[in-house]
Amino acid sequence: MPVHAYLTFNGNCLEAVQFYAQVFQTEAPQIMTYGEAPQDPNYPLPEEAKNLVMHTRLLISGSPVMFSDAFPGMPYAAGTNFSLAVISDNHNELKGYFDKLKEGGTVRMELQETFWSKAYGSLVDKFGIEWQFNCGDGQNAK
Repeated sequence: MPVHAYLTFNGNCLEAVQFYAQVFQTEAPQIMTYGEAPQDPNYPLPEEAKNLVMHTRLLISGSPVMFSDAFPGMPYAAGTNFSLAVISDNHNELKGYFDKLKEGGTVRMELQETFWSKAYGSLVDKFGIEWQFNCGDGQNAK
């Protein structure tokens, strides 16, 4: 079970990921924008978010690196705009890691079913490291 780097950008993710794809001579990335995601009528999507990158990834020298833009209004600080993503098909294993790392930390999103995963959650541990957890490879929406 690899741990993946996840880089967050402040509105320029598309430019960055296209640059990295060129530098590392990878395949062109598949981009999902916030506007392409299923919408919840209880939480209308702000106009400025629609064309921002919700998720993409590149395989750089054999290592998957994931990318997104910060959602408008979410905190962003250059230099701390990364997280570690734990991806596994074993829900119980993910839950165990999540529950242990949230002790003394801050849960950003409880581990729960989403349109792309049987279980996704995120938190900042007691040492200030942001973690994302995803059950399955996260490549295909359900």
